[in-house]
Amino acid sequence: MSFASEPGRDDSNLPPVNIVVPDDARELDRDVLAYRRERRAQRRRQRLTRFLRPLRTPEFGGNAAVIPLIAICLAISLVGGALLSVLTMSPGSVPTLSGAQPSATSGAPASKRAPLPAGSVELGGATVQVRSLVVSAIALVPAGCNCGIELQRLAGQAVAADVKIYFAAAGPEIAQLGSLTNRYGGGAALAAADTGSVLTTAYHPDGLTVLLVFKDATAAVERNLPADFQLTPALRGLGEPGRAGPGGQSATAQPAAT
Repeated sequence: MSFASEPGRDDSNLPPVNIVVPDDARELDRDVLAYRRERRAQRRRQRLTRFLRPLRTPEFGGNAAVIPLIAICLAISLVGGALLSVLTMSPGSVPTLSGAQPSATSGAPASKRAPLPAGSVELGGATVQVRSLVVSAIALVPAGCNCGIELQRLAGQAVAADVKIYFAAAGPEIAQLGSLTNRYGGGAALAAADTGSVLTTAYHPDGLTVLLVFKDATAAVERNLPADFQLTPALRGLGEPGRAGPGGQSATAQPAAT
């Protein structure tokens, strides 16, 4: 600065410059961040320009060549979004028919009815024919079945429908029939010892299996019942004649050969 010249001007007559020097350098952080953002944006624009530059040449159609590229990118995005929505769909949102239990809330379908197998069981110390246990519900108790609650629920529904209820088992499980009947039979269930494995061989119970027996000795088989099963409506219809499938057989119950 020339002290002899006009105040605020140097010897070369440059315009005055207002420079403020902060006391703390941290006060310049916002300016530094803004500068860096501007530099990054500038670099992105430069990269995009270099990427699109070959497409803007006359041999590629000039600026019009960018439009197909945009369309392709949009199509890829739509396809990717559709695939992602399919892959991330939860199993619970997929409609299924597993929750439907038509036979547990209404009469058993005719296609599931078949004649009871020929043979006998021990009932109260006496031998009775299986086909005489009509208008009843027969619970087949398999080995290791922890199904006391289900047996109790079934017995209560049989009493409400005014039909007979039998707890049947074969082999070593016969020994526990008396205990199961007393604990879960509601005073109405009778123990049926399948000493000849007639019912076990015919129906192969896996878990609690229930036979709904009509008055003409045809039966509908109920397997894999849910915890809240409701068989009362079906039990009330057991007084009606059942209709066996073609040839008197069904896919769910194959009577033993005699």
